[in-house]
Amino acid sequence: MVTYSAATPQQFFDTLPQETDVVIIGGGVIGICTAYYLAKKGVKVTVCEKGRVAGEQSSRNWGWVRQQGRDAAELPIAIESNRLWREITEEIGEDLGFRQHGVYYLAESDEDVQAHEAFMKLAREHQLDTRLLTAGEILEQIPGKPGRWRSGMVTPSDGRAEPWVVVPAIARAAQRMGVKVVENCAVRTVEITNGAVTGVVTEQGAVKANRILLAGGAWSSLFAANLGLGIPQLNVRATVAATEAVPDIFSGNAADSNFAFRRREDGGYTVAVTDIHNHYLGKDSFKYLFTWLPTYKVTMGDVTLNPLQPKGFPDAFGTKRSWSGSEISPFEQMRVLNPEPNRKAIEQMEKRLPDRFPQLAGTKLKETWAGMIDSMPDMVPVMDEVSKVKGFFIATGFSGHGFGFGPGAGRVLADMMEGRETGYNMSRFRFARFSKNEKLELGPFI
Repeated sequence: MVTYSAATPQQFFDTLPQETDVVIIGGGVIGICTAYYLAKKGVKVTVCEKGRVAGEQSSRNWGWVRQQGRDAAELPIAIESNRLWREITEEIGEDLGFRQHGVYYLAESDEDVQAHEAFMKLAREHQLDTRLLTAGEILEQIPGKPGRWRSGMVTPSDGRAEPWVVVPAIARAAQRMGVKVVENCAVRTVEITNGAVTGVVTEQGAVKANRILLAGGAWSSLFAANLGLGIPQLNVRATVAATEAVPDIFSGNAADSNFAFRRREDGGYTVAVTDIHNHYLGKDSFKYLFTWLPTYKVTMGDVTLNPLQPKGFPDAFGTKRSWSGSEISPFEQMRVLNPEPNRKAIEQMEKRLPDRFPQLAGTKLKETWAGMIDSMPDMVPVMDEVSKVKGFFIATGFSGHGFGFGPGAGRVLADMMEGRETGYNMSRFRFARFSKNEKLELGPFI
């Protein structure tokens, strides 16, 4: 079995400029898509990535591009994102592996059926092509074990793409429009004068800019805390695997109560379990304990608490919490966050795949990996300008939903940073929602 490696060769070698309009901290799907749409507006953008573009969760996710099952506030942006996936594939001239073969949710219980029926109301409101399926229809479209699923829900316009291909390809397209993409370049801190950003200090030097976007994924909370900003973001380890090439028995994406799978362009399937995740305890676990309690009560059966974060992880007890622009930051000490896969999760994948698909018995997993999901207490991201620091924007906490959402979020953030109307009510994504005594509404968990 091959294990995911963090030793990805460097692809982007741009020189750090002395001045730019926008600096984006983080070369994941959100940061790169935002750079792409800003560049289309003629904005000068520099992306600073401490390690590798898409080196962390943006290349380690399931590869789903879905509208189905979204939070009510996310859904309109997800619908736009679906359209932008088609557009961006044509614009950049590279095959991203984007295929629209549908996303299926498969019901095994009354609770599943009720959740599907509840989403149908939202889908009809937005004229989405979602529909409910009988057990017979499921078996016709997904030829698994007879009787395994009692019913289902599908959105045929949903699709998939190949995560390790997508973000570097969009980054190359952004480069062609003038974006500077600088790998091995950690941003250490933000320079602020009279309550407004004036630039950043990186390990390679200072850059003047009047707008900054923090899109650092699992590292965002640590970076913000050094600026005196609290983000109640915690990170969860998820394990994923890829099978060897097998016959194409199903071309879309599907998930039931504890197993997810989707077809890959290399002829195999990406598989995952949805009920085995790990949260490594750190300082923020205790700092934000009461904020997270309602969420943990819902997910406690699926998330195992581990005693300590490994050395160098964002919230590890030994990780430096405060530093200046002249000091080496934690981001330089761990270029790529590369957690070990969960052995128990892998064992369950090996059991559940033939249980769902007896015809695939004996299929081997050729590759396994893990990623750290940047999660928020309500499972909905922050996409906002920080009110007390003019020109400082945050986009983080996409809670495992960010890959398919990337183009839509990037377009919205580009307009937001340009002072334009985004076209949506963005109050659900406010940074300040965690600093007030307001009850958080929990969003979807898949």
